[in-house]
Amino acid sequence: MKQQVMWQQLIKLVKHEVLPALGCTEPISLALAAACAARHIDKNSIEKIDAFVSPNLMKNGMGVTVPGTGMIGLPIAAAIGAIAGDADAGLEVLKNITDNQITQAKNMLADNKITVQIAKSNKAIYSEANIYTRSDHVKVCIEDQHTNVTLIEKNGETIFQADNTRRCESKSDIILKNMSVRLIYEFASQANFDDIKFILDSAKLNDALSQEGLSKAYGLSIATTLHQQTKTGLLADDLLSKVIIRTTAASDARMGGATLPAMSNSGSGNQGITATMPVVVVADYLNATPEQLARALMLSHTIAIYIHSKFPPLSALCAASTAAMGSAAGMAWLLGKGQYEPVDMTICNMIGDLSGIICDGASNSCAMKVSTSVSSGFKAVLMALNQTRVTGKEGIVCDSVETSINNLGAIVSNSMKVIDSQIIDIMSHKA
Repeated sequence: MKQQVMWQQLIKLVKHEVLPALGCTEPISLALAAACAARHIDKNSIEKIDAFVSPNLMKNGMGVTVPGTGMIGLPIAAAIGAIAGDADAGLEVLKNITDNQITQAKNMLADNKITVQIAKSNKAIYSEANIYTRSDHVKVCIEDQHTNVTLIEKNGETIFQADNTRRCESKSDIILKNMSVRLIYEFASQANFDDIKFILDSAKLNDALSQEGLSKAYGLSIATTLHQQTKTGLLADDLLSKVIIRTTAASDARMGGATLPAMSNSGSGNQGITATMPVVVVADYLNATPEQLARALMLSHTIAIYIHSKFPPLSALCAASTAAMGSAAGMAWLLGKGQYEPVDMTICNMIGDLSGIICDGASNSCAMKVSTSVSSGFKAVLMALNQTRVTGKEGIVCDSVETSINNLGAIVSNSMKVIDSQIIDIMSHKA
């Protein structure tokens, strides 16, 4: 009975953390704040928008394309969010924007009506939109999570103020603190299929985004470049190449402004893509059943959430690398015929290989980091299938997979804070 309760809690957690997202979630968070503010004023009379975001949100919003607009950066996100955003659509806030509304938003930028500055906030995720008309001022704040609206004020009067954020967060924290790789493996392997088959939606959404990335030129066109080289013979057309190309194609499209949603993980589309596509490709290769795919995806996404919970939601570590630890676990489960040991060994192999990729902001080059991460994941799986593992005597890896994960979390949460500040300083000066 206790096991069933724990599994139901995990299902709720996954449903909370694995959601459709249109565009990079940092500018989308600001677009959502602006959309929430705009619903309280006459959108046709907006005179200016002043936005404030946390340093990490600024870092991840400076160089990424906002879907449908053909423009990069937070100012266009704030403008189009205010003019055309659906405040009830969460991370899909921009799903219904039109060409005319995009033109209006661009005109606001041309008229210098939008400012975006770094907020005086110690939150990793913080978006604040202030929209002014001749007679009104509406302020909306989002904190801690990309869609978590905590304050709405109009003309100095509080319309809404959240009072249960900490309680919700602590509930998730308690679930995760009681988790382990072994427990997550048992959950994914044994839970009722009907209870977990919803995770197949991640395969559907992210595979569609992958096909989009291969059909058109997006971002740096990394996947298209690699795919072309499989035809010249410079790159083998093998399972590893398929894993890299199909995963990277989805990231190319997402970061390049495609208007298709990604299924995100832990508030990130790239993390969702990375946790999904390698598993889908290996499942295709093995002719796996829908149930086998669902179990491997549930293992991947839950492991990704679990590892990501060990450090701040935005940090100096590229979280595609930890999401790839999830998909590597999923691939190991499929190729290792459902055994636990390859899953455990694969994660330790990845921590020994890929524990230092920095996050220097969301941009088209994120697809390169995604390709590197999933390549490392595939290599880690092959080592594990050969009973080869980075030992507990090497680097930050220990004999226990849990201690290894905690060591990585400690480095990201503590030492890498200095790196994060340096990255933001460099990017701010470039801007």
